[in-house]
Amino acid sequence: MKKLSIVFIALLVLTGCANKNTTKQELRVYNWGSYIDESLITEFEKEFDAKVIYDKFDSNEAMYIKVASEDSYDVLYPTDYMIERLRVEDRLQKLDYSKIPNYTATLDSLKGRAMDPTAEYTAGYFWGNVGIVYDKTKVSITDLEQQGWNIFKNENYKDQIFFLDSERDAFMVALKALGYSMNTTSETELQEAFDWLKDMNQKTRPVYIRDEMIDSMVSGVKPIGTMYSGDATYVLSENENMAFYVPTQGTNSWMDAMVITKNAKNVDLAHEWINFILSKESQQRITEEIGYTSARQDVIDIVTGANGAFYGIDSYETRQNYNLDENYRFDDITRVTMADYWVKVKSNG
Repeated sequence: MKKLSIVFIALLVLTGCANKNTTKQELRVYNWGSYIDESLITEFEKEFDAKVIYDKFDSNEAMYIKVASEDSYDVLYPTDYMIERLRVEDRLQKLDYSKIPNYTATLDSLKGRAMDPTAEYTAGYFWGNVGIVYDKTKVSITDLEQQGWNIFKNENYKDQIFFLDSERDAFMVALKALGYSMNTTSETELQEAFDWLKDMNQKTRPVYIRDEMIDSMVSGVKPIGTMYSGDATYVLSENENMAFYVPTQGTNSWMDAMVITKNAKNVDLAHEWINFILSKESQQRITEEIGYTSARQDVIDIVTGANGAFYGIDSYETRQNYNLDENYRFDDITRVTMADYWVKVKSNG
């Protein structure tokens, strides 16, 4: 009996060791919803014998709340202005680009932007701008070219407008229409933008919308609206009457990037993830899945080529390096002001 007990205990110890040795390493990723080809997650798990805990957020602010509360993630996908905030608050760590060889293939225009001027913290994921999606059979291109963002105050389009329910993008439209920087901190200019938006409300009565806008524009529910270029790419691919126009007054030229948090628990695996996602195959699969513009020029060339998924769709490879286009910068006081004004705009105040 004693020998049997010893053997049994030994087996338990060995089994415990075996279980311990087969525990998979974990990676916690926090990304926007519907912003990846999810089959890539499974492929990464198999290749690196890892478990990916993949959570989704619907706004930069929602993501920030979790990160600021010390919720532990390894890799985040913030937009430029939020990257700047996280960097300034020392919530990010520098990347080791020697562990991300695919980073060398990313566009130079996505490196060294204002939110990461020394190009040490970010690896560009997807990028684009904000423009106007319109039905070519119902909206005059002459009106668009002559009026730009001011078309949203043209009473010929009353009750025919969708407008992104986003204070940052709304104030960008108003500020650019007025000839101001979208990064202004001037109380006077912000007040003028607020008045511009209220006047738009009175003249054209736009419908403020977000997630439902894509399907609504594909269906032609309304003929004109503000939209992110990546969403516009999907709309244009589904409805041949639709086109995309970016006003010459300037726009928000944005970028979402991958970053590693200061308190990441698996830094090496986080670098492997970023490199995996930046591969040519991964980038092509993701961009064809979601419609947003790849960080790699070779992928852009493939999907916009003669046999590409986005051939002839000008919203995909949208405008770069235009002098009146800007990246949003982080300023908390201005953010609060815009948010307060936006509530009043939507309540017709």
